[in-house]
Formats: sequence, C-alpha cells, structure tokens
Amino acid sequence: MSPVAADILLAVCLLAGLPLVLFGLPGLWVMVLGVIGYGALTGFRSVGAGIIGAAVALAFLGEIVEWWLGFRFAERYGGSRRAAWGAVLGGMVGAGAGIPLPVLGSVIGAFVGSFVGAALFEFVGMRDVNAAVRVGFGAVIGRVAGAAIKVALGLVIAVLGVVAVFRG
Repeated sequence: MSPVAADILLAVCLLAGLPLVLFGLPGLWVMVLGVIGYGALTGFRSVGAGIIGAAVALAFLGEIVEWWLGFRFAERYGGSRRAAWGAVLGGMVGAGAGIPLPVLGSVIGAFVGSFVGAALFEFVGMRDVNAAVRVGFGAVIGRVAGAAIKVALGLVIAVLGVVAVFRG
C-alpha cells in the first residue's frame, strides 16, 4: 500500500474516532487501530512499541476514567452502587436506541439513558423520587465529564498519530 493510502487511513481513523467517543462508541479504540494500522502499512518505521503502547494505555485510561466518573458522580449525588450500574447500563441502552435526531440522537440518548437508568435503579431500592432524580442528575454529570476526558485523551492519541506521520 502506498504511503499516501496509509496517511489517509490514519486520518480517517483519527477523525472518525473523536465523534464516536461522543456517541458512546469505542472511538478511542478506532484511533488506536488507526495508529497500529498506519504502523503496519509503513513497516513500523515511525510507529514503534512506544507510540503503540502510549496509544493503548491512553485508550484504557479513558475507559477506566469514564466508568469511574459515572460511578463516582452517581454515588456523590447520594446513589448506591445499584444506581451507578443503572447509569452505565442505561447509558449504553440510550446510546444504542438514541432518539430520532440526526447525528446527536445517540449522544442525547446516552445522557437520557444514564439519567433514567440511575434514577430507576435508585428508585427501586429507595422508593424516594427526589433522591432518584438527584442521583440521575449526578449520573449525567459523570457521563459528561467522562466523555470530555475521553475526547481530551483522543486528542492526545491523534497527536501521537500525527507525530508518527511526520517522523516517517
């Protein structure tokens, strides 16, 4: 494959990965695969174990931080572990189901799903509507914070990819 094709593949993976993060999809992993694919297509001349390791570590960090923030904010707003799991599950279901709005439907669905999941799971345990709503709000804040951090980590992965192109 030509070097230009490798550049295009990397660019597509990096540019597609960031929006995927916002949709609750594995965008960081698409970016990591783009970096690895670029390395493979160019004979690993400018992408070595250090860049690949850093990209993989950043993607893992993003996943861990997103889960931790979801749990942390649900609990910080008075929720139980059950509510935190409700936020995670609701966010996944909401992102998958989305709402009938082009492009942003999955993002909004993930936030709504996190709220509903946390609030529902908390309500089932506590039978307190006000507490359930408060916990649901905390879950949404955690989801937003997690997405923001994952986008920031995605930008770092993109910089690693661009650096690899210019080193090659």
